[in-house]
Amino acid sequence: MTIPLAPQHLRAATRKWWRQVVADYILEGHHVRLLTLACEAWDRCQEARESLAVHGLTFEDRFGCPHSRPEAAVERDSRLGFARLLRELDLDIEPPPNGRRPPGLRSNGG
Repeated sequence: MTIPLAPQHLRAATRKWWRQVVADYILEGHHVRLLTLACEAWDRCQEARESLAVHGLTFEDRFGCPHSRPEAAVERDSRLGFARLLRELDLDIEPPPNGRRPPGLRSNGG
């Protein structure tokens, strides 16, 4: 079976994780898409965190009233999306002790 290439728009560390998951698990086409969406959500969350580290959690409007930065919502939503997509992938299973074959996904009956 040919391992697909990791999407180039993902951050280097996220591409590395994508490749590791694809190598360690038997994934159907729709699982690869879910994995890609999870990676995109992770990257988006990291981008929002980086922006919040620079700009802070709040800003003041023209009247001096504090408001949450939009990046806080992006971080929250991306974090939730990542967690949900990861749950859909069923990756929280132990690989076989002999390490000979990647485990199937529970949703595949593996």
